[in-house]
Amino acid sequence: MHGQASEPYEGPGDAEEADASGLSARELAVLGVERQGWAGPGAKERAVREQLGISPTRYYQLLNALLDDARAVAHDPVTVNRLRRIREERRARR
Repeated sequence: MHGQASEPYEGPGDAEEADASGLSARELAVLGVERQGWAGPGAKERAVREQLGISPTRYYQLLNALLDDARAVAHDPVTVNRLRRIREERRARR
């Protein structure tokens, strides 16, 4: 997927840091999408494509990496811990 025109970013974060947390603007945007309420998966996927310019698959790859990143927990512990609980519940059901 790297190198496709619709997905301009290569790594889990941009080289440019957005704030003192050490997270890139892209990483902060991913967390921002997760803080929003969504009517359904279609609306969220559309927003990911429009706001971030990446595929939903790439979005979830980035998000999953962020859930294991201490900087993300420090920046937004409520969102990250909520998503970690959901991830663990899904893993336990498998």
